[in-house]
Amino acid sequence: MNWDDIKIFLEVARSERLSQAAKRLALDPSTISRRLHKLEEQLATQLFERTQDGHILTSDGERLLASARRMEQDASYALDDIKHNNAQNSGCVRIGVTEAFGNFFIAPNLLPMQQQFPNIQIDLLHFSRYVKISRNEADIAIAVERPNSTSMIVSKLCDYTLQLYAHPDYLNRHNETVTLDNLAGHNWVSYVDNLLFTEQLSYLKELNADLLPGFRSTSVISQYSAIKSGLGIGILPCFLAAQDPSLVKLCTGDIKVVRSFWLVTHPEIKRLSRVNSVWHYLKQLVTEHQGLLMPQD
Repeated sequence: MNWDDIKIFLEVARSERLSQAAKRLALDPSTISRRLHKLEEQLATQLFERTQDGHILTSDGERLLASARRMEQDASYALDDIKHNNAQNSGCVRIGVTEAFGNFFIAPNLLPMQQQFPNIQIDLLHFSRYVKISRNEADIAIAVERPNSTSMIVSKLCDYTLQLYAHPDYLNRHNETVTLDNLAGHNWVSYVDNLLFTEQLSYLKELNADLLPGFRSTSVISQYSAIKSGLGIGILPCFLAAQDPSLVKLCTGDIKVVRSFWLVTHPEIKRLSRVNSVWHYLKQLVTEHQGLLMPQD
């Protein structure tokens, strides 16, 4: 069996689309399709269901994926040891994270780590879904919900709070104090409920009010921009909104949503010194910025 065909299979399994796999592998989509068909002929089975939404693994495809991932990891670890000659804290670490936490908390706080570990490179990958560590999408995932997988190392990173925010322009136009009793009378900014990848993002359900958002987005950054423009009021993480002095925190004694972040990695990946160092740096980072993550006011 050709190892290059296995690499193509792995990339299509991860991306689920020939076009995306082709870009990552620098190959023509028709070449990838042909090589997949050849691999399926060699194995006398169908590895993917070809659908309008992409290439979905069959049961035999899932079985091959598990074995192929082990082959890839073994090769990666061996090459890494040779390349770096067992050098400590050297190489690239990919962190899969939500856009808000990545943009407003992780990225602004990487300089001390770079100074401490100058030979570690960071790839910050933003995902609006669960990061698939088992499919090599990242070395470390920062998840908004504790994974159920027993094959991964999972550790609570931190709790963080979200609160209700608005811009003074919105408040001036509506000329009334926002209270729990009149929440339904305001223009809300929120997520698109039926496109949420986790119920952890369904904040409005916790307010027990008949709230109908006038603006919805799958992106919290877009929601932040809409609230900042005066379009409406909405729930935002404090680590994002508290850094913007133009936003006003509302109903501070009545509305306080608490969520958690979880660190996730594969046991073999965490054995790499660079991954372990980044893991512990992230733990240290949230401890040092506890006031931003969980403000007491």
